[in-house]
Amino acid sequence: MGITERYFQLGTEHNVIHLPYRPNGFGIFILGDRTHFVGNHSSFWLQHYGRNQLLNMLRNEGYTLFNSNLFGRHWGAEKAVAYAKQLIHSVLKQEILNPKIHILAEGMGALVADELLRFSPDHIRSAAMLNPCLDLQAHYESEKENKFFYKQFLKEVSESYGVSEKEAEVLRYKTIESYLSGVPVHIWQRMTGAPYPYSVHAEVFKGKQQKQGSPVDMTFHLFEHPSRIYASICKFFHSHEKEL
Repeated sequence: MGITERYFQLGTEHNVIHLPYRPNGFGIFILGDRTHFVGNHSSFWLQHYGRNQLLNMLRNEGYTLFNSNLFGRHWGAEKAVAYAKQLIHSVLKQEILNPKIHILAEGMGALVADELLRFSPDHIRSAAMLNPCLDLQAHYESEKENKFFYKQFLKEVSESYGVSEKEAEVLRYKTIESYLSGVPVHIWQRMTGAPYPYSVHAEVFKGKQQKQGSPVDMTFHLFEHPSRIYASICKFFHSHEKEL
């Protein structure tokens, strides 16, 4: 069967490339949520049943997927965005891939995806987002309502942004600001139980981007048929590969 995962370290962070058996020449950069990780020999996407299903479906379609630990709970910090750009450059140098990649971002990972869409659109073919966190200021305000979650959030942000917890309390966090982009974005939004309410994240992002004429679509679901959602993500990626 050969090697299906290649683990490597770039700087301080662990990364993994998931290799297909029959490559189609296109790459997908996975940007995970706050509990996702990549270690020495495993990752959240390999261990989690549902994500592993999606990973294997995409791999069976011929995609080369790559994923990074990306400083853990980075909350869209500048160092995570800079590292993501560096990793894209590194992977494109070592793998035979089309220079324009797809992005698959979940939850907190959408904060980095949004920065890549804004500042590095030439490297991105399309972006699929799952239950995205796109307004960090709104998330901060909602976390304030629960003392335990708020303390945890401040701890994570202070580590990631390199500030004290006191400074983290008064920081002005990223909100949703529109920008012109020709990169197609599709959001798959779970209707119930999603940690980032679509009314303040996905819906606001979609509305602001569409006013700019940027292509953003959204699919609402109850996650009753995950395989259908995974198949529609595959279809979305395929539909944006006609122009090389």
